[in-house]
Amino acid sequence: MTIEAWALFCLTETALCLQPGPSALLVISLSLTRGRAAGVRATAGVLAANAAYFALAASGLAAIHALSSETFLVLKWAGALYLIWLGTRMIVRSFRARREPAAAGPPSASGRRVFWQGFVTQGANPNLLVYFTSILPQFVDPTRPLSGQVALLAGSSLLIELAVLSAYAALASGAGRRAAPRFRLVAERLGGGLLVAAGAGLASVRRE
Repeated sequence: MTIEAWALFCLTETALCLQPGPSALLVISLSLTRGRAAGVRATAGVLAANAAYFALAASGLAAIHALSSETFLVLKWAGALYLIWLGTRMIVRSFRARREPAAAGPPSASGRRVFWQGFVTQGANPNLLVYFTSILPQFVDPTRPLSGQVALLAGSSLLIELAVLSAYAALASGAGRRAAPRFRLVAERLGGGLLVAAGAGLASVRRE
């Protein structure tokens, strides 16, 4: 892999990460309603899912995985329904909270649960199959060892996505802290609506 190819990959990866996909919307929603720590834990789950996909790519299993249209459909609908369920639950919870005394700050969230929310949301995104079977191979030199190139691309990708999602978490959590307690309910509904929209977007994805 040449330096030019690596630089182009980093540019492409940054552009893709800046798009508000399902994982970014999840991080924003959790940071807005649960605080920065929740957003960071969800980011860790997203990065873990990406690392798993890179490991599959290095072993050649990702290409086999992507050959099945049934697998694509299962991932697509599992991810879409999961995001819609999360968003709906957040909206319902906000209406229940109206009847309870206002809390001094955003409600806490289990670190493990938030991590797995990020992992499942990213892992069930069928766009990753397209990414690893259509985009990633364009930056790999087939005449050179594959594992080292995939490792370099994986490290670069994880660092870029960590930076972008951490920035989203910081900005969203700052907005959540400044909001008055009664407006946190609105933020909860907004976050839930973002997740429902992300789920609907995933459901509309078609395999090229």
